[in-house]
Amino acid sequence: MRQIRSPRALRVIPLTALMLVTGCGEKEQVSSATPPPDVGVYTVRAQALTLTTDLPGRTSAFRVAEVRPQVSGILQKRSFVEGTEVKLGQQLYQIDPRTYEAQLRRAEANRTSAQNLARRYETLLKTKAVSKQQYDDALAAWKQAEADYQVARIDVQYTRVLSPISGRIGRSTVTEGALVTNGQAQSLATVTQLDPIYVDVTQPITKLLGLQKALESGGLQKTGENQAEVSLTLDDGSAYPLPGTLKFSEVSVDPTTGSVTLRAEFPNPNRKLLPGMFVHALLKEGVRNAAILVPQQAISRDTRGVPSVWVVKADNTVESREIQTLRTVGNAWLISKGVTEGERIVTEGVQRVRSGIAVNAVEANNVNLVDGFAAITEASAN
Repeated sequence: MRQIRSPRALRVIPLTALMLVTGCGEKEQVSSATPPPDVGVYTVRAQALTLTTDLPGRTSAFRVAEVRPQVSGILQKRSFVEGTEVKLGQQLYQIDPRTYEAQLRRAEANRTSAQNLARRYETLLKTKAVSKQQYDDALAAWKQAEADYQVARIDVQYTRVLSPISGRIGRSTVTEGALVTNGQAQSLATVTQLDPIYVDVTQPITKLLGLQKALESGGLQKTGENQAEVSLTLDDGSAYPLPGTLKFSEVSVDPTTGSVTLRAEFPNPNRKLLPGMFVHALLKEGVRNAAILVPQQAISRDTRGVPSVWVVKADNTVESREIQTLRTVGNAWLISKGVTEGERIVTEGVQRVRSGIAVNAVEANNVNLVDGFAAITEASAN
């Protein structure tokens, strides 16, 4: 027998379907009302920035003098303590002078004899007792004897080996009783002047040409009287307390490296810097009046290596924008193109943004730009 449904039961089915449809619509309305993601932004500011370059280098002595004997003989005495400071003209060694003193006395006797003969001939020449030629020969012999006497005096002085410069003397390579010879290859000791001291650094010629172009075009301004001032960082990371001065740059480029050598001079009163030390010299390049700095955490790179940032526009939507970086400055990048002053850059919540979506932009908490820019490292321009 066929069952006949009541009209009431038929009315229940549409009502249930209507409730299901209404429920789905409410869910769609709830999902469409999801709030925009929160992101932290940094507002770009233009500021004057002193650009510097950190270049590796090595220290070299201001003066170095190798002490060698000017006469031959037996070394009788050493008159200095190894590793101490010596003065210009201070006696370092004594060579046996007896042979040279005897030669000096003989030269003095010959000089006296030649002088007396020349004066006697000068008197006889007036009376025509000697010829003019005899007088000229006697006068020449007197001058020759005078020269021999001066050489003998110098040889006696050379038996006292003196310091050619002021500085710190190293170890002695000979001891008392050793035979030394004039012009020998081995030095007796080495005196090194450490105050002041040189620091030699190398800079790529391309970088130097770029700085010259920036200064000529007005992109960089000179830092004034302190343009040639150089600061120094030691190999252990500590800062050298005394500033130096840039003296000169080489007039030729090293063909193997494409670099030029710069030399700076530093005071070294405490002898903290020694020749051959590896150091970092911080050279001032100039001042960029409207420098744009972007935190490093705001920059990402694509598969091509092109850097970009997320920019929050005035309507709070975000867009990805390619930029051009010049160098790192402390914990930020110096930007030459891509963003301008006043724009907001996303530094927090970058993983939650997509191009064109709306965001809730708040001040970022992960930005702490270095104000002093004490540490500046070179970076390749993109």
